[in-house]
Amino acid sequence: MTKTNKIIYWASTIFLSFGMLAGGIQQMFQIGGYNEIVTQLGYPLYLLSILGTWKVLGVFAILISKRPLLKEWAYAGFFFAMSGATISHIAVGQPIIEALPSIILLLVTVISWYFRPNNRKIIELQKQN
Repeated sequence: MTKTNKIIYWASTIFLSFGMLAGGIQQMFQIGGYNEIVTQLGYPLYLLSILGTWKVLGVFAILISKRPLLKEWAYAGFFFAMSGATISHIAVGQPIIEALPSIILLLVTVISWYFRPNNRKIIELQKQN
């Protein structure tokens, strides 16, 4: 892995982790305006607690866990959550600016996943065995 790739990986992963952790905590405790957003999108408020908890756990999986499969699941969860949020904003006719935070986190999820080191990739680990 080149030095540039490491920088891209860590910059995107730190940004992603901060965004997911901050949003996850706010969603878990239903603070920070998320109640209004979720209501406007037509979802029940209890969904916030579920999404928030999974986001916080996903951050721990990506940063701390030594289990590549768990990391893959966390990335997949972030991808589904952020693509779902983006589509939800668009589906209810909101301006694209309302979907911008979820679009940014979606892109950062893909960048972090793509640039992850080989020892965090399942395929590379399978080749070694």
